[in-house]
Amino acid sequence: MKKKIILLLTLCSVVLLGGCGDDEEEQQAQSAPAPKIEVVNNTPAISLETEEPEVEEAGHEGMYRSELTNEWIPEELKDQRPIAAMVDNEKTALPHYGLSKYADVVYEMTNSLANDGITRLMVLVKDYEKIDQLGSIRSTRPTNLVIAPEWNAIVCHDGGPFYIDDYLAKPFVDNFSGTFSRVNNGKSREFTEYICTGDMDKNFESKPDVSRTYNEYHKDGPHYQFVKSDSEINDLANAPDVKDCTKITLPFKHNGSMLEYDPDSKRYMYSEYGQKHTDPGNGDAQLGFTNVLLQNSRYVKFDDNGYMMFHAIDYNRDGWFITEGKAIPISWSKEDEVTPTRYYDKDGNEIVLNTGKTYVALIPDDKWSGLSVE
Repeated sequence: MKKKIILLLTLCSVVLLGGCGDDEEEQQAQSAPAPKIEVVNNTPAISLETEEPEVEEAGHEGMYRSELTNEWIPEELKDQRPIAAMVDNEKTALPHYGLSKYADVVYEMTNSLANDGITRLMVLVKDYEKIDQLGSIRSTRPTNLVIAPEWNAIVCHDGGPFYIDDYLAKPFVDNFSGTFSRVNNGKSREFTEYICTGDMDKNFESKPDVSRTYNEYHKDGPHYQFVKSDSEINDLANAPDVKDCTKITLPFKHNGSMLEYDPDSKRYMYSEYGQKHTDPGNGDAQLGFTNVLLQNSRYVKFDDNGYMMFHAIDYNRDGWFITEGKAIPISWSKEDEVTPTRYYDKDGNEIVLNTGKTYVALIPDDKWSGLSVE
């Protein structure tokens, strides 16, 4: 059964004001002038037809398909909100713990215009009770507080610049900040905070107003469109403008982020700083993804210290969808904070992801031409 979906998107940026952040790296922002951001008000509308997803009912008793990965997970997790953990991506913070083991969706985006555009990771985890060590955890940014609500996710971080204050005050943003374990790893303090066993329970106990289960701001319906059965694979063979893709070089100069296709596992394996991203908390397994989504994203500069924010709410922007060794050009749109980002092929059909982890990168529009998909 098909239905009409009318997508109305209003683009706007807001003046950000507030107090101060907790992280050491944010101190310079305290005296920065409030940014002057032009408000843009466009209301384009498009009409698209999509098919209702079918539910696979055979087998897997007591299980359901994860809304993050489409994998079969315990039914008891169905209403549990995921967390969005802010993971430091400076070289000193490596190696990361727990990403290959627990991450369901990983966002990478420019964290600052300083330091050659250093990136930070936002790691979404559905089954957070299994975490024994994840991180290290660092500060958040306004962009993360615009994207995390589309998952109804609880942001786990350690402070941030005063630019985040107005976003933290929004009713659909829940967060835990600076309340995780310190691990003696021989590094300076800013690289020692991790989400460890029992940390999430302690946070929920200290903030009983934060719901463990999806609340009124959670959007009904699927976040991503996934294949409908265990045997189905979207190989993009019949997609418009499809091309082979075995290597993705991101235009993140500081980190040198790269994804290379492994035909055996059918995943894109992540590397940065000229080395494989391995996880000592998971037998040194390399971080890999079944799906890759790349977003050409506008941004605004806040001050001379490098603080910035992506226009995560935007309309009909360019992008790429990559899976199974193939890539297609797409467009992406996001209506508001709590509405999921939607991705469409050249024919206006919402793309269908394969079962597994997904990597999402927000790439500055003035760096987009430096992206290599080959």
